[in-house]
Amino acid sequence: MADTSEIIKVIETFFESGKTKDLSSLSQIQLDDPNFSSFSDVPPYDLKDYKTTIALEELRFISISDYSYEIKNPKISIFDNTAVVAFELNQKGMLVDNKAFTGEHISINGRATFVLVKKPTWKIAHIHLSKIGS
Repeated sequence: MADTSEIIKVIETFFESGKTKDLSSLSQIQLDDPNFSSFSDVPPYDLKDYKTTIALEELRFISISDYSYEIKNPKISIFDNTAVVAFELNQKGMLVDNKAFTGEHISINGRATFVLVKKPTWKIAHIHLSKIGS
C-alpha cells in the first residue's frame, strides 16, 4: 500500500506543478535517463526525450493560468520496481499569450498513462497523454 500512495503522490506532484507554478519538482519526479520518453496531448506530438519534455512541460504550465485538473478512475499496476498508472484526465485553464495580452479558455478531456520505476524512489520513466475527441 505504501508504494501505491507514493506513486499517486508522484502523479499529483506532476499536475500540481501546473497549479502552483513550482516547476522545480518536474525534474525531481522524472527519470533523467536516456530511456525516458514522452508523448503529449498538445503539439509537438513526436516522441520526446527527458530534456525536451521538461522544457515543454515548463512552457505549458507557465502558459496556462487558473490551471486545474481532475484525475478520474486511476488504475495502478505494480510489477516489482515498475508501475503503470492509467487514468482519465480533465485539464482546464486559461491559455495566456503574454505578447498579445490575450487568453483562451481551454478544457482538455483525455487519457493518461504513466510508467514509473523505483530508483530508489518512484520516478516517471514514460508519459503518454492523449485527448479524447476534439
